[in-house]
Amino acid sequence: MPKQKVAMLTAGGLAPCLSSAVGGLIERYTDIAPDTDIVAYKSGYRGLLMDYKIDITRDMREKAHLLHRYGGSPIGNSRVKLTNAADCVKNGLIKEGENPLRVAAERLADEGVTILHTIGGDDTNTTAADLAAYLGANGYDLTVVGLPKTVDNDVVPIKQSLGAWTAAEVGARFFDHVSNEQSAAPRTLVIHEVMGRHCGWLTAATARAYIERTKNNEYIEGFMMNTELKNIDGLYLPETHFDMEAEGARLLEIMDRTGFVTLFVSEGACLHEIVADREAAGAEIKRDAFGHVKIDTINVGQWFQQHFAKLLKAERSIVQKSGYYARSAPANYDDLRLIQGMVDLAVESGLNGVSGVTGHDEDRNGQLRTIEFPRIKGGKAFDLETPWFKTVMHHMGQKFKPAN
Repeated sequence: MPKQKVAMLTAGGLAPCLSSAVGGLIERYTDIAPDTDIVAYKSGYRGLLMDYKIDITRDMREKAHLLHRYGGSPIGNSRVKLTNAADCVKNGLIKEGENPLRVAAERLADEGVTILHTIGGDDTNTTAADLAAYLGANGYDLTVVGLPKTVDNDVVPIKQSLGAWTAAEVGARFFDHVSNEQSAAPRTLVIHEVMGRHCGWLTAATARAYIERTKNNEYIEGFMMNTELKNIDGLYLPETHFDMEAEGARLLEIMDRTGFVTLFVSEGACLHEIVADREAAGAEIKRDAFGHVKIDTINVGQWFQQHFAKLLKAERSIVQKSGYYARSAPANYDDLRLIQGMVDLAVESGLNGVSGVTGHDEDRNGQLRTIEFPRIKGGKAFDLETPWFKTVMHHMGQKFKPAN
């Protein structure tokens, strides 16, 4: 086999898998193809366009196992869309009139890169698909293999994306502390806003992990620290619909009886309604290079706070967001196992010239394979028929309807 040169990049938002995936790729190539040269582009596609890179040295290879201990990305992230030339020009990544796909392709060709690994979510890997298609159409000899990263777990047709399990576990740990704020004042409303633009999987999975974490707590009878204080009273996802008046009445009864109410809210819950209301009022909604609403400017948790605090006659209400805390964590045991399997397949595919995204293919009975780029899409909705989700909703005693 001719000598290979491997490049890698991480892109999009953070997830608890990036550092480990980078370390895993370095370790695997060092084990089975030790003569392979490896470089990492800094800050994702931005680094590729501007030729900012890190040469992976012998010392880095020997210490790559340390990367499994950390969250974040050891090579940096950014949100850059290679088919959005205007945005690339605006941000000084290319010159006016240049095609970012061509700039990226020629950079890789000039560097002698034969395998490119992209670690990211649907935007990262659909951008990788655009790049792979451009390379193929223009005669470049390069294999592109992506690894699916997103705490939202919303990549079609991949069963489980890297980092999502960890984010749910860490989010539950975060809220186990925050829930004690219920005891700080009478009639307190606490809202836990969880990441998830279009998909409620992470919010539901965080609720599930929180229930599992607290269900065997031992309490002293007579004190306020009890099962009810640790309950979740409402769970709201992009895929579910609720009647504000009826839900307010249900939660008011809980507030009157216990003196506190806890809500888990996806950051994408009611997003369309909130955006429509603000645009109708003349507000400008900010969007990123991919056309997505900049969700941190919408503040869905605050919207829920404003509406429910009034309905519940809350004397104190707070919104706590676990997103950055959860997505920046190091990978847990389950994710480390998932990362290892996908990394091993990604390296095998790269060396064999097979492009695509590694993952358990839901259309092939969950087989771990390198999935063809054209089949990769974002925005997979959470399946409300998932048995463990029904168990969570039954535990809370909350009824729900699918969103239209």
